[in-house]
Amino acid sequence: MKNYILFYMLLAVFFTSCKDATVAEKPIDVRVPVTLTTIDTLGIASYIDLNATATYLVKNTIKANATGYLNSVNVATNDLVTIGKELFSIKTREAKVLGNTINKIDPSLQFGGAIRVRSNTNGIVTMVNVQQGDYVQDGDVLVTINDTKSFAILLSLPFELKKYIAIGKQLTVTLPDATSRTATVQKFSPTVDAASQTQNVVLKINGKQDIPENLIVKVRINKGSNAKSISVPKSAVLSDETETKFWIMKMINANTAIKIPITKGIQTENKIEIVSPVLTLEDKILLTGNYGVADTIKVKVVKK
Repeated sequence: MKNYILFYMLLAVFFTSCKDATVAEKPIDVRVPVTLTTIDTLGIASYIDLNATATYLVKNTIKANATGYLNSVNVATNDLVTIGKELFSIKTREAKVLGNTINKIDPSLQFGGAIRVRSNTNGIVTMVNVQQGDYVQDGDVLVTINDTKSFAILLSLPFELKKYIAIGKQLTVTLPDATSRTATVQKFSPTVDAASQTQNVVLKINGKQDIPENLIVKVRINKGSNAKSISVPKSAVLSDETETKFWIMKMINANTAIKIPITKGIQTENKIEIVSPVLTLEDKILLTGNYGVADTIKVKVVKK
């Protein structure tokens, strides 16, 4: 009899413990924390960024105007030179050999003087091909000078985009360091590349020119804007792996969001136009917490 009493007492303690444990256990919140956004009805601009190259269109070469030895070299790479600056002096072989002898006979002849070679342009020296004492022949290239006035941004423009720009139009040029300049469309090349069907466009930087040659920059071509567009932040739009299907997650009540397939329109750096379906200002769309979720999910709004 005592054994039965002890058994029932233990059984009662067991069920009491289980009941207390059940009461103490808290339910797990399976809702996904999300933030929301709404549509933007402001006009969205369409543009395309194209690569372009900084270059000097005119590269002058200064040549020797006599055959002889370089008596002096007064220029170096990266020097800024002006028209008329003496770059070299050349002493002919005859002057070098006979100059002193003839001048002793008749000083008035002044035989043996060096022949000056001067710059015919304002620009930056990019290459010096000779050094003092070298023997050069008449017509040899001594130095190459980039004409500062010929500096330009050279844009290879797909011909179908030509309708969006015109001579005199102002374009934004963005450098690799994220700084930007304004450039004016100066002229179009009269020919189109046969393979790529692109046309070279010459852009002139407005204001001070401080861009190095051969730098790759981006030129933004504005394709117009849609004043009646409906758009959402870029992070609100999701896609499949092939980026052929797109959708958003829209709230249908206070704690449920569903998948809504969409058709995209114009896309900018931070906004995407929604062509269909038609959305309203009352629609609440998931901005974060929307990635990799099911078609229908329970959510908890943490920020509106």
